[in-house]
Amino acid sequence: MEKILIETSARHVHVTREALDYLFGKDFKLTSKKELSQPGQYASNTKLIIKGPKGEMLASILGPERKFNQVEVSATEARTLGIKAQIRESGDVKGSAPIIIANPENGKELQLEEGCIIAKRHIHMTPENAEYYHVNNGDIVWVKVETNGRSIVFGDTVIRVSPKFSLAMHIDTDECNAGNCFGQVFGEIIKL
Repeated sequence: MEKILIETSARHVHVTREALDYLFGKDFKLTSKKELSQPGQYASNTKLIIKGPKGEMLASILGPERKFNQVEVSATEARTLGIKAQIRESGDVKGSAPIIIANPENGKELQLEEGCIIAKRHIHMTPENAEYYHVNNGDIVWVKVETNGRSIVFGDTVIRVSPKFSLAMHIDTDECNAGNCFGQVFGEIIKL
């Protein structure tokens, strides 16, 4: 079977229209810096400061606007910020860790009572891809990745299927470093 492109997803923020209005002013518009592999998704030119009890760091806003606010960090970043973030699928923010997001230019802050997660590694697929790989939405697979000096198998990888997706696996920066997954890297699904 064909191998799957593996992309590293660095820390980032998804925001609502209301959060943008509050932090940047009414009718503020996100502009695209770079298109992402998932159709319609982009890294914007706008950054926010994310703040925890122990530290803060800059994070890009990914567009377009969302129905909920969500901050995605690695486990290392969560410790640096002093946040007890849980590993969750994107969108599963109910009861997740609180965090502050702030406009770096005017200092305006928004306290999120929930929304900070460590994203569960996952593979985006179309229904056709899922049929080809013999998997279903929500299945958990392992993915074998061969790299120079740090080949690795990523377990607990969730399959996410939608006709709106493009085939790609997403890992965070901790996982990228663990497997030396720099440059163009591909993985092979291992079904258990």
